[in-house]
Amino acid sequence: MRAITIPQPGDADSLVLADVPDPEVQAGQVLVDVVAAGVNRADVMQRLGHYPPPPGASEYPGLEVSGRIAALGEGVEGWQVGDEVCALLDGGGYAERVAVPAEQLLPVPSGVPLVDAAGLPEVACTVWSNVFMVANIQPGQVLLVHGGSSGIGTMAIQLGKAVGAHVAVTAGSQAKLDVCRELGAEMLVNYREEDFVERIRELTKGHGADVILDNMGAKYLARNVDALATSGRLVTIGLMGGRKGELDMGKLLAKRAAVIATSLRARPVAEKAAIVAAVREHVWPLIEDGSVRPVIHSRRPLEQAAEAHREMEASGHIGKILLTT
Repeated sequence: MRAITIPQPGDADSLVLADVPDPEVQAGQVLVDVVAAGVNRADVMQRLGHYPPPPGASEYPGLEVSGRIAALGEGVEGWQVGDEVCALLDGGGYAERVAVPAEQLLPVPSGVPLVDAAGLPEVACTVWSNVFMVANIQPGQVLLVHGGSSGIGTMAIQLGKAVGAHVAVTAGSQAKLDVCRELGAEMLVNYREEDFVERIRELTKGHGADVILDNMGAKYLARNVDALATSGRLVTIGLMGGRKGELDMGKLLAKRAAVIATSLRARPVAEKAAIVAAVREHVWPLIEDGSVRPVIHSRRPLEQAAEAHREMEASGHIGKILLTT
């Protein structure tokens, strides 16, 4: 099969399309003929040498795919060869075939094209696990999403709206904010022109954000705490703004607030299985009834993986970037 490899960490041109052996299917796994793979920031970090795959995972980038089941490993039940699926991966998605634990499979939601389904597993699992399972957002509460026009952001807006939360977003252009509004965001902050802490206080009449979904890390740590409501929960899922920041514990104590950092890729299979099951139960019906949809920015052939990474690093995209086989 063909796969995108990373012989040496580096810039986008370090992604090399090569002929590699097909993956071996272990007990409890399925083999998927990949139709499309989602491109994520984690793939860029892996390419740069900053985010190695967990032990036992494929060395090829790619954390989500859509495709058709080609073979079933021993003990797999509930799936058939030929089923159209999408899947959350530990790695290996930038390839023509990938082996994945059966518990990390999802059926393609009705009404979603097979290619576009590749843009669902990572964002749906990330948002549901963090905003709902960890931060326990409630109807009527304020959810602040940094990077509202990203793949994760566009999913978080829609799911927040679907459960009755008031969604606020930050984004860097009016065009991106317009898309966020169309998806259901009520409070819009251009972080290039406005201070999001002051603006969120103003928009919420001093209440602040009950839950903040943050991809920036250190750069926004202190300001995120300032933006939190009493009993607020800050969930950090990325480090685009650095690893080390200063935390005022006095402010955190005064607000009885929480700072939580999570990741998805390195979790044990059982934890991922629980998240995938919850997404199938709670998110898939919203997609199938049209309340939530994948937002796709571009679709490129596997051969253009370098161009896809450059597109992501330029940060001009809105929604997901996909690679097709």
